[in-house]
Amino acid sequence: MKNRLIVKASCRCLAAAKWLLPALMVFSYVPEASAGATFKIDDTKWLSIGAGLRTAFYAQEKGAANGSGWSNNFYLDNMRLYVNGQIHKYIKMEFNTEVKAGTNTGDSIRVLDAIGKFEFEPWLNIWGGRMLVPAERRELNGPFYSAVYDIFATGTPFESSDFNIEFKNNGTSAGAYGRDQGVTIWGSVFDGGRFQYAVGAFQGLVNGANQNDDLLYAQRVSYNFWEVEKNPGYYTSGTYFGKGGDILTVGASNQYQYHGAGTVNDPGSFRGTAVDVLMEKALPNNSGVITFNGEYKNYGVTGFGMASRRLVQSGAVLGFAMFEGQAYDVSLMYLLPNKVAIGQFQPYLRYVEVMPIDSSNRNNYEAGLNYIIDGHNAKISLNYNYGDLMTKGLNYTNTVTGDHVSAVRLAFQLQI
Repeated sequence: MKNRLIVKASCRCLAAAKWLLPALMVFSYVPEASAGATFKIDDTKWLSIGAGLRTAFYAQEKGAANGSGWSNNFYLDNMRLYVNGQIHKYIKMEFNTEVKAGTNTGDSIRVLDAIGKFEFEPWLNIWGGRMLVPAERRELNGPFYSAVYDIFATGTPFESSDFNIEFKNNGTSAGAYGRDQGVTIWGSVFDGGRFQYAVGAFQGLVNGANQNDDLLYAQRVSYNFWEVEKNPGYYTSGTYFGKGGDILTVGASNQYQYHGAGTVNDPGSFRGTAVDVLMEKALPNNSGVITFNGEYKNYGVTGFGMASRRLVQSGAVLGFAMFEGQAYDVSLMYLLPNKVAIGQFQPYLRYVEVMPIDSSNRNNYEAGLNYIIDGHNAKISLNYNYGDLMTKGLNYTNTVTGDHVSAVRLAFQLQI
């Protein structure tokens, strides 16, 4: 889950906007192409702001309260304000928030990222604070820069830092929204930056099974065989709509935490390994763009017995019952070359399969049509899903059941 604006970093904070915007007006105003606005303070210091919105209508078979009819719901998936700044030639800041749309408890604003950045050379940069944990491409794309609108709910299982939407210190959380407190060293080397790396150490699971305060270690490496992808930091994108040249990038990531799963009395160690591929090719004679995304995950937990796992899954005991097993996600899309009114159509197909240990397999078929108005800044998505991944979800118990159902989503994404 990652956001980027002009400098391709983000901050979302509705409360801060009440005092921030008037204060910024005292500085010189410089409009920027793809990211709201940049306010120049002097030759070294600047501040940029922007915003992002994702909202959708979703209807699911057998999803109504009576268990048999279709559900009909409107969702505010994301509402974010973005702020990014530079203090010194080598020192920058990023601050991101997410508005969590509530039902019974009301909306709330949550900090996503709060990062101090020391960026020295392309091959050596250090970020510290709360940030994305290096992982597979899907996590580093985030919701706003993925090729498919609903990349998470109908996708592969989450990393430990994305297995909860709240930071907790009771042994049930290892981060939130793919973020955690820690430090990441990243950079790119060889032939214009073809080889990219990011390594970090993070808090990981707090208390519970992790009584020794062991850290979570994360690594990602990728190699750009064709054009070198241009992204801020170690972030990624799921498509460039043909504007980034021909792309063929293979990445591999791994996360490990000793005693990063389980309970106080039955701790286990978590390992999450993933391999991902992005291929994007502009067809000859300006006849469109083909984009392929592929991802394979293999997660393991050692030392956390099935009996204890089932107690945690049932809610009888507090603990952290991470997914264990394999999963993959593949999608293929075609961006039509000609504009229709103000945008281009992009039909796509996607398949996801999740194979947990000690639980039933689940899958999802998806067919969709994107209407691309301004890349990731303005697009409309219509998709149809069919499978039991939507009904089984994150329930990895050995007794889980779920029907194969259909679902339809109409979604909008806007950024400035």
